Amino acid sequence: MELKNKVKIAVIGLGYVGLPLARLFATKYSVVGFDINESRVNSLRSGTDTTLEVEDEVLLEVLVTSLDNEKGLYCTTSIEDIENCNYYIVTVPTPVDKNNRPDLTPLYKSSETVGKVLKNGDIVIYESTVYPGVTEEQCVPVLERVSGLKFNEDFFAGYSPERINPGDKEHTVEKILKVTSGSNPEIGQKVDELYKSVITAGTHLAPSIKVAEAAKVIENSQRDINIAFVNELAKIFNLMNIDTQEVLAAASTKWNFLPFKPGLVGGHCIGVDPYYLAQRAQEFGYHPEIILAGRRLNDSMGEYVASQIVKLMIKKGISVNGAELLMLGITFKENCPDVRNTKIVDVIKALKDYGIAVTIFDPLANSEEVNREYKLETINSIPKEKFDALVLGVAHSEFLQIDLSNLQKEKSLIYDVKGVLGALADNRL
Repeated sequence: MELKNKVKIAVIGLGYVGLPLARLFATKYSVVGFDINESRVNSLRSGTDTTLEVEDEVLLEVLVTSLDNEKGLYCTTSIEDIENCNYYIVTVPTPVDKNNRPDLTPLYKSSETVGKVLKNGDIVIYESTVYPGVTEEQCVPVLERVSGLKFNEDFFAGYSPERINPGDKEHTVEKILKVTSGSNPEIGQKVDELYKSVITAGTHLAPSIKVAEAAKVIENSQRDINIAFVNELAKIFNLMNIDTQEVLAAASTKWNFLPFKPGLVGGHCIGVDPYYLAQRAQEFGYHPEIILAGRRLNDSMGEYVASQIVKLMIKKGISVNGAELLMLGITFKENCPDVRNTKIVDVIKALKDYGIAVTIFDPLANSEEVNREYKLETINSIPKEKFDALVLGVAHSEFLQIDLSNLQKEKSLIYDVKGVLGALADNRL
């Protein structure tokens, strides 16, 4: 099926998912990137991506200053600038609340925004991770109510789940096979052709929007369960005084062993998506056991890591109450400034409960954002003082170049959450 001669795309939400996608589409189409965050848009207009997902020179190649260009990316906070688009791609966050219940507020608000400019023939594609049914049962009614148009008669919908891996410069958006879907077979073909035109890895057209939604939510649920398994192994082997990393290295020599490693499971995907699936399952009267068991175990790892650090400090003769500890990293993963749902804060909170003074050093994290989200202070450069304990919480490349001996007192502990320091660490998860 041929796409319309004139394709004009609006990408709603210019974060870790939306910006790389908008940049990619802008190499071939006229794209308007819309975001309600004025400072974010101003930064992008100047050619700087603070999420570090798109290199500045790559961003500058596609930026345009006019809406009349045949191709290129125009960034804006003005809803009037997206009025003439015919494809609307929604890439807003889908978090959980403090009780781990899905929070669809960003989706509702972005759907209202799109509904205000929706026209006959337009297609709205959602990329945000959701449970099966959200697009057609939650978002479409908002689009209908605000626009006054009829679904699958006047306008149409699609779902193509994001597969962005923040900080990953190898598996970029165009190199990851894309699942696509539409609200009817014809629209499914149109959505598939749109993505196929820029995704070099290819596409997979799912038979329905619900299938595509379900496929996305189980991808990260599966990873969550596998990581929970090795986290439990770490707890067991630690009691047996066996090095978990060495066990996994030996087991990985079998061709079909899955190479998962223990760790803290945070971020906006793996630590969140299972709750979306669990919520939907419970609405149908089924209480998921394995999914929620995995979540409980992974959510407990912050306190577990803190307790192990304290035990090791005591064994080394370090006075715990009043001890000074340097936490290396607070983002949810290495070489990425994203602090959303980072589980390092669980470790820090537990360490503070033991009376330990924690200094947080992370050159990538935005100090204002960390303070706003977690009420924690961070530093962005290597401290000059020495510490009773050093904890590698995040394996930023910069941390691996630091001479940790310069930060140690005569009797200091080095704990390696990520298992990358080798012999330099006294112990690792």
